[in-house]
Amino acid sequence: MVEPIPPVDSRHKARILMCPPDFFGIEYEINPWMNRRVGSDSTRAAEQWRGLHRLLTDLGAEIELLEPVRGLPDLVFTANAGLVYGDLFLSSRFRHAVRQRETPYFDAWFAAHGFTVVTLPEGLYFEGAGDALFCGETLFAGYRHRSDSRSHQKVGELLGVHVLPMELVDPRFYHLDTCFCPLDPETALYHPGAFDEYGRKVITSHVPRLIEAPPEEAASFCCNAVVVGRDVVLNVGAPKVEQALRRAGFTPHATPLGEFLKSGGSAKCLTIRVDGEDAASWRTHPPQLGRTFAAARGATR
Repeated sequence: MVEPIPPVDSRHKARILMCPPDFFGIEYEINPWMNRRVGSDSTRAAEQWRGLHRLLTDLGAEIELLEPVRGLPDLVFTANAGLVYGDLFLSSRFRHAVRQRETPYFDAWFAAHGFTVVTLPEGLYFEGAGDALFCGETLFAGYRHRSDSRSHQKVGELLGVHVLPMELVDPRFYHLDTCFCPLDPETALYHPGAFDEYGRKVITSHVPRLIEAPPEEAASFCCNAVVVGRDVVLNVGAPKVEQALRRAGFTPHATPLGEFLKSGGSAKCLTIRVDGEDAASWRTHPPQLGRTFAAARGATR
């Protein structure tokens, strides 16, 4: 039984970066959901994206937009851009070459908006908020299909935070954010079947309150949700999870995102919190680590 906790400070306005799906489509296959023969409906995808944008705006979020780029269909999945930590943007190193071309556009946006952009050494794969999510002070990290465990160790060193790497064993849940969603610093929604026994123990021993997504609802990517205070925005098709969220003191908002699920994405994949996730304890006092990195760079020039 998940006990509800008091609401968070609602005066903070969430800042979210999204990218319109002008050039979204299934042009290659890099996860089990993608099938070029099936493709996607561009009109319906645009409608679904606008519905998500409108819903987040109605919930009080400030939405900023990245300019879409022809030939980069997955630029729409901004969660994979990197990891935000205070004034620092830790840029992704994508495993697949087709997505590596997105990095300059993400890096340029964050640099232009006051972030210090830091990149991991070559040879390390790291796919940002797709595989690294804060719950409280701890950074939970998924590896195997996209990111690797060595990259998470380096992330922990760079940020000076406690990192818990967990292996993702089901290829359908290839990123951590497809099967694990921190809701607040002590609560998370997750799908146990996406992890091995060790990963499940890591989650159950470090997160005080947990909501389990059953297999049939996890397949709708209900864990790939956007959290804004006590509001949780998720794809349609998860009535049991919605009920559990209400019992835990959250308000679910289901919106159709089926066209993006065809590409292995949903609500969370389509967004990145520029101000830090609600479940990150540091969000109320964002660290200025970016200034430290910038000063060190200047000293070595």
